Amino acid sequence: MLVSLGAFGRRRFAMTHDGGLRLRLQRVLRAPRSVVFRALTEPQELAKWWGPDGFTIPSVESDLRPGGRYRIAMQPPEGDLFYLVGEFVEVDPLERLSYTFRWEDPDPEDRETVVTLSLRDIGGTRAELVVSQGDFATEGRQALHEEGWTQSLDKLEELVSSP
Repeated sequence: MLVSLGAFGRRRFAMTHDGGLRLRLQRVLRAPRSVVFRALTEPQELAKWWGPDGFTIPSVESDLRPGGRYRIAMQPPEGDLFYLVGEFVEVDPLERLSYTFRWEDPDPEDRETVVTLSLRDIGGTRAELVVSQGDFATEGRQALHEEGWTQSLDKLEELVSSP
């Protein structure tokens, strides 16, 4: 069970009763679920919006099925290429996508988290996307992911809302 710690704009932070740090973000996108799900799961679409501002995504490898793995190459504006890896836990087309999330060569404050992306139709031409991730090891890592997700979701919103 989650207990809300507060909200600021579209951001939501939560802490579980056992003290685990979680992140929850919600967006209403001006696109049907099918378009949003495709942007969340197709490598060439994911590469267009994934990552904080200024980052590029040179490659995305994905075996989209429960138990399948993925690997995303991320290139910051300055610095070395690094990788995000994980395994798909749940793939329910148009409804829900859940996967483990960890960095290759993680920061000592990092730990593997689980990301869940849930979609809901709102009138057929809009979709609500809820992003949940946790549990984080520190508030600093939670804040870092909140910033990255917020910037990524801004780009996703622009991508799927374009004609």
